[in-house]
Amino acid sequence: MILCDAGVLLCLVDRTQSQHNAYRAIVTGLAKPLITTWACLTEAMYLALHRGGWAMQKQWGQLLLDQLLVIHEIQQDDYAHLLNLMEKYRDRPMDLADATLVLAAEKTGYQQILTLDSDFLFYRIGDRDSFDIIPVQ
Repeated sequence: MILCDAGVLLCLVDRTQSQHNAYRAIVTGLAKPLITTWACLTEAMYLALHRGGWAMQKQWGQLLLDQLLVIHEIQQDDYAHLLNLMEKYRDRPMDLADATLVLAAEKTGYQQILTLDSDFLFYRIGDRDSFDIIPVQ
């Protein structure tokens, strides 16, 4: 499975994004489903609302209904670790959605990620492994 950040989720439905077609093409060719978190989903839906209203949110919702994504659930005992990650990378700064993806990578062992965010070049999985960012042309 491949992790997916909120920016890519928005890019998949927002035709005004410069890399919309490239990300649609790459996702079409990847093994499904992708894995994301509720924090990333929430961020993408919020941005979709403000960029394209309900019509764009509905497109995004259809991707979820089509089982393009699996949601990695964050547990209550993970909250302290999320805050520790955000504190550790506060110079970037790391937002909650990014922290949940780092946590998901640590819990699942998945290192490949689709992201528009260069911060994933700096984040470490379990303080040692780097993310394998899938290049999109």
